[in-house]
Order: sequence, then C-alpha cells, then structure tokens
Amino acid sequence: MPDDCIFCKIANKTIPVPPVYEDDEFFAFNDLNPQAPVHVLLVPKTHFTDILDIDDAALLGRGLKAVGAVAQALGLSTNGFRVVTNTGSYGGQSVFHLHFHLLGGRPMGWPPG
Repeated sequence: MPDDCIFCKIANKTIPVPPVYEDDEFFAFNDLNPQAPVHVLLVPKTHFTDILDIDDAALLGRGLKAVGAVAQALGLSTNGFRVVTNTGSYGGQSVFHLHFHLLGGRPMGWPPG
C-alpha cells in the first residue's frame, strides 16, 4: 500500500468512511463529489494503480459482481446505471488506485465526456 494513497487508507479503514458495501476484497463508499443522484466508488482493498496494473481477471470479475450487488441494493437495477473506470490522466483518473464509479438515479447522456 503506498503511504499516500487515499483509497488504500479508506479501504483499510485508516480513514473512516461509512461503507455502502464491503467484502474481503472490495470496499464501496459514496463519492464526495457526486455526478449523479447515486455515485458510489468501489475500490479493491489491494492497491492497483489502474486497470492496466491488474492481471487477475477473476478479481476484476468479482469486482463487477460487487458493483452489481451494490446496484441491486440501491435499487438501480430497474432503470439502469453506468459503471466507469478511468485510466491515466487523459482518461480522467485523478486518484491512482483502481476504482469503479457506479452512477445512477438519472438518465445518462452519451457521449459521456
């Protein structure tokens, strides 16, 4: 865990944040700067810089299953939701710890950015 990684600190509870979801591998919490009525971040508890840094496809699959569980629990499955992961500065990544944005509660436009 890098000493300066805020998402590592949140996932490992060094910085207390109310969980939306938690299991042995992932921690989900509400985004501090929500871009939709529902905006949850799901982070692996193990540090990976971005999606290119991880070679465990099964872990990614379990992460997406966790996203689905959060979406179901928050009532987003009826109308739908968006899942985003940003990679690198051009991709919009501002915290360099792999994370998934779960956005819902309103129609999503396209293109997104």
